[in-house]
Amino acid sequence: MGQRCTVRAAAVLFDLDGVLVDSTVAVEGHWRAFAARHDLDAEALLASLHGRRMMDTMAAVLPDLSPARLAEEGARLEQAEVDGAREGTLPQPGAHELTAALGGRPWAIVTSGTVPVALARIEAVGLPSPLALVTGEEVASGKPDPAPYLLAAQRLGVPPEDCVVIEDAPAGLAAGRAAGCATIAVTTSHPAGELAGADHVARNPADLELVADDHQVVLAIRCTLHG
Repeated sequence: MGQRCTVRAAAVLFDLDGVLVDSTVAVEGHWRAFAARHDLDAEALLASLHGRRMMDTMAAVLPDLSPARLAEEGARLEQAEVDGAREGTLPQPGAHELTAALGGRPWAIVTSGTVPVALARIEAVGLPSPLALVTGEEVASGKPDPAPYLLAAQRLGVPPEDCVVIEDAPAGLAAGRAAGCATIAVTTSHPAGELAGADHVARNPADLELVADDHQVVLAIRCTLHG
């Protein structure tokens, strides 16, 4: 396919949905139900979801909804996603192999989802527990703001500029770049043309291979595009 590239970093920061797990069918089903309840254009709503926090999306499409109703809708959707995690979540190709290969090296999952949803999906596909988990409700501003990735780097004790972010959505890539991290995009939810600005683009985690190194994380990438 494309050329082979190499990225060196002290830590790896993974997005969850679209990078390590595939929850597309379940997520789209829940949001279509939400759109139907509020007479929204489901296709337009789905196009704006990727990489963003649930409550940010809800507030944007329903600006007149009271805070109480917004919280009620959020809790309803969160519970539906937790309940459907086991049947509606699959591992992305190569996700198990790559996270297992990292072993005790510093790595984190940085998701726009909530703690219950993230833990349900991690458990559903049997991924190892990351050394750090950052979820959407832990930061004042979600992706594309850099705050989630800056918090993950802080928790791992690694400078952001020494981290590599692996993302599937433009909002997440923007967050990683703004945090000062190197970025790898995977084309699991968006075509390469929509992932402009990533340092490297690969198909999925199966195109990323950990190269033995005692001091750094070295990822060899079968690239489809080099930014």
